Amino acid sequence: MHLKLCQRFLLVAVIALVRVSSKKQENRQPNIVIMLMDDMGWGDLGCYGNQEKETPNIDRLASQGALFTNFYSANPLCSPSRAALMTGRLPIRNGIYTNNHFGRNSVFFPNVTGGLVDEEETIAEILAKLGYRNKIIGKWHIGNTEESFPLNQGFHEFFGANANHFGPHDNVNAPNVEVYRDNKMVGRYFEREFDINLQTGESNLTRFWTNDALEFIEENQNNPFFLYWAADGTHNPLGAHGDFLGTSKRGLYGDVVRELDYGVGQIITKLKELKLHKNTFVFFSSDNGPAGYEGIESGDSGPFKCSKLTTYEGGFRVPGIAWWPSVIPKRQIERGPATLMDIFNTIMDITGGAVSNSSRHLDGQSLWPVLVDENDIKLGKNTVFYYRGDGLFAVRVGDYKAHYWTWNIQKEKLRDVYGDPCRGDYLENFITDTLRDHRRQPVIFHLGRDPRENYPLDPSTREYTRQLAIINEVRESHIASLAGDVRIPQLNVCDKCTMGWSPNGCEEIGMCRTPVDCNPSLCNWFF
Repeated sequence: MHLKLCQRFLLVAVIALVRVSSKKQENRQPNIVIMLMDDMGWGDLGCYGNQEKETPNIDRLASQGALFTNFYSANPLCSPSRAALMTGRLPIRNGIYTNNHFGRNSVFFPNVTGGLVDEEETIAEILAKLGYRNKIIGKWHIGNTEESFPLNQGFHEFFGANANHFGPHDNVNAPNVEVYRDNKMVGRYFEREFDINLQTGESNLTRFWTNDALEFIEENQNNPFFLYWAADGTHNPLGAHGDFLGTSKRGLYGDVVRELDYGVGQIITKLKELKLHKNTFVFFSSDNGPAGYEGIESGDSGPFKCSKLTTYEGGFRVPGIAWWPSVIPKRQIERGPATLMDIFNTIMDITGGAVSNSSRHLDGQSLWPVLVDENDIKLGKNTVFYYRGDGLFAVRVGDYKAHYWTWNIQKEKLRDVYGDPCRGDYLENFITDTLRDHRRQPVIFHLGRDPRENYPLDPSTREYTRQLAIINEVRESHIASLAGDVRIPQLNVCDKCTMGWSPNGCEEIGMCRTPVDCNPSLCNWFF
């Protein structure tokens, strides 16, 4: 108990010193930059062991800051994971999930009618109250309602898109994804300057996102700012600027990663040019594991099993890098489990911000104690909850992970379209095309000894019995904490008339469409 009190006192003292130092340097709050990639794998980066070493700028961030080897998304799909980052709360709490079919995930396709509700509080809303200028660049993807739009969730500026870009669409039944500048549509994916050429792989999107970030930093160098750089180039369909096409040993996907790495380098260089780097906290990550389906050029999940869509490690384990020169010591390796939701708590610690409702349950924890202390302080929480839709499929406590349910992908509906996220990496009765209930005898792995989840513990051993009791207690406590704190699912209802047919600004650029087939019904797109 005395040790914990001393650690807490040390944390408070260090935060106070950092704030005083920041005040002296810039006479203002520290800037916040979150760089969230889309479907980027743990194994895509040189600092995580990629042999091609084509990400020098991101690797440099890791060498100059802290690299998390056990960092996790909040969901194996983008919309739920991104909402969890913004709110610090699991999708089951913030409402960005579906319960139409148990254990099935979904995202905000353009026809989904829901969105993040006003009652949730985002990082941007809290920082706005502290005087920050906030901007999101790239992919938002947290709702199709007016209240869920970035400018109604604490952001002052928005340049990017609000949906997946699976096109090209035919502009009759599903209009191409709209690009917004603040609250006005300025174009569409696959059209004019926002084209993604499926034949050549050329696209200007990442170049747009990068240049806009540089302008935003320049314009706000004298104000505290929050930049959410959600560049989405690594999401299919892939596209890179002509300067990067053909430059990677990893094909078009590698070209895209190289351009994103260049964008990261440009943003860091701009911070240094303006002498803002010593007063800026940067965190780099991805929304979920890579889209490693058969037949689709995509990222690398490293040593982990399967990929996006699944609750195996390859679906949840993502890069996690924290950087703040002169504040975060160099070359840190953090091995404890941490998640995207922890970024919320960390930013609150750094800025002194707080949620309006102090009783609201936050699922993350502050990473600040381990980031600023070189004495190997351990994080208070060492748990990860692996959800698919409304189903808690697995729980990690320390090095042990127990699977209560398993399901690869709905073969009869999706495999012919999306391929196999496990690419034949099967384990009998564990990676399956049908939902499997393991609650009577959960499948447990020691992720330190067996990160690929190939060798489950023998249920007859003391180790299995002991760890199952520990994980069961954590699971039951978590389920109890959900009482009265589960929002209405926002991914349940679909209607083609919610698509971006005629958003504000479309008339000015001649890109309005005519809605068809208005008919609200239960969504049937699930993964």
